[in-house]
Amino acid sequence: MEIKDLLNPEENNEGNKKEKESPLKSLELDLKFYNESIKEIAVEIVAEGISQHPIFVAHQHELSLGEPILDKDELNTSWSVHASTLEEFVEKGIIQPDKKDRFIKQYKDSNAFMCVFVIVPEGANFVFFPYQ
Repeated sequence: MEIKDLLNPEENNEGNKKEKESPLKSLELDLKFYNESIKEIAVEIVAEGISQHPIFVAHQHELSLGEPILDKDELNTSWSVHASTLEEFVEKGIIQPDKKDRFIKQYKDSNAFMCVFVIVPEGANFVFFPYQ
């Protein structure tokens, strides 16, 4: 799934001349900016045996999920990012234990894609964003 797939269809309507700026546009810019840092941390999580499935949580508010790694206020960006794992998502009930295998099948190669759990006021979703 691409970031543009998360856009509200009304906001992504080409015929809509007063297109509203989606916060996901700024997320895409921030993920490109954070690219190297996120990849390094993903490699560390796997190499240290913490998890085979690192998940990065992108948010714009306070959050108690994962470990803070990139702070929007410190870096003068729009999004903060926390590092987490599939295991924590199951433990906290975000991914139901009976859906874990399905998630693993959907999970893309962590050397080529960052798995990002994007939290916006309307909800949350997983995005696999390619490393640059």
